[in-house]
Amino acid sequence: MGRLENKIALITGGTSGIGLGCTERFAEEGATVIMASRGTERGKAVEKELQSQGYCVVFFPCDVTDRASVERLKSRVEEQFGRLDILMNNAGVLRTGSLEEITDEDWDLTYNTNLKSMLYLCQNFIGMLKDSHGNILNNTSINGLHHYIKGKRSYMYATSKAAAIQFTNYLAKNYAPDVRVNCLCPGMTVTNLFTNRDFSRFKGCNLLDRMANPREIANVALFLVSDEASFVTGSVVVADGGETLL
Repeated sequence: MGRLENKIALITGGTSGIGLGCTERFAEEGATVIMASRGTERGKAVEKELQSQGYCVVFFPCDVTDRASVERLKSRVEEQFGRLDILMNNAGVLRTGSLEEITDEDWDLTYNTNLKSMLYLCQNFIGMLKDSHGNILNNTSINGLHHYIKGKRSYMYATSKAAAIQFTNYLAKNYAPDVRVNCLCPGMTVTNLFTNRDFSRFKGCNLLDRMANPREIANVALFLVSDEASFVTGSVVVADGGETLL
């Protein structure tokens, strides 16, 4: 029996990058995985591909920055599955710039996607998670850690991730013991967040001298959402190849 047998998991941004890695790992361990994202064409293609491999996955279109869209997602989950055991807030965007370059559009896009989406998802699904004694995993970044300051242009991304970590702490404190809530902070990972695909520039970025692949991060996420982590809540778990020690 898989570690997530008979569990219903919802992953935002579940059709690419770390989200897709988690979709695959959770499904491999027996979960029914709901992938939610804006890209309908891609979502349907990923759904078809994973279903052809025997995985129990379904794609629901959702703009996680829009409250009404998240409310519709909740209705579909309730109607089709009747419960939720795992919520992984994974959707995110990466915007950087000097102080002088930051625009309202970039700032709002970053905070709406990286933080406000967590508010909408948690508000809508916390009742179902309390009923199932489920758990929430918020995927943030080492860029949000208070002791990690690297580069000069991450005003938007780093501060949104720092806020998401603190948001996780408050959720964990207020909804224990019914719902476990944890935070995953990956380091450099090969995902489509990077528009510059020349990853050689990151050589030497951590103690392992390489970037992570999404499956490696998904393995850590799998532990945190599984019953093996039944005594873990309010934790900020770093998976960065030792980058924060440099």
